[in-house]
Amino acid sequence: MATATTTRTAKPATPKTPEDMEAEIDRLREDVAKLTKQLAATGNHAYSAAARAANDGMEELRVRGQAAADAVRSNAYDLERQVSDAVREKPISSLAIAAGVGFFFALLTRR
Repeated sequence: MATATTTRTAKPATPKTPEDMEAEIDRLREDVAKLTKQLAATGNHAYSAAARAANDGMEELRVRGQAAADAVRSNAYDLERQVSDAVREKPISSLAIAAGVGFFFALLTRR
């Protein structure tokens, strides 16, 4: 198999005139202005998305917190009801238990 090699010749650099350089600078300024606008739009979009995500997360945490608070309230009410029922069913035992717990705490705080 024969391979063909091609050679490319570089074009000689042509000197640019001041008018060409000014036109190129103007094009570069326009490109920079377009990039600045695009970056600003991208930044605004990212900020909006982050704000939406933060608000959604905050709402979810609020709902979860409310559900947890309701569960704690419900459990506290259930516990209070159970203790109240136990005291009504066995008042003497409840009084003895309360006195024993009080005596135990008195011993602990004395030391």
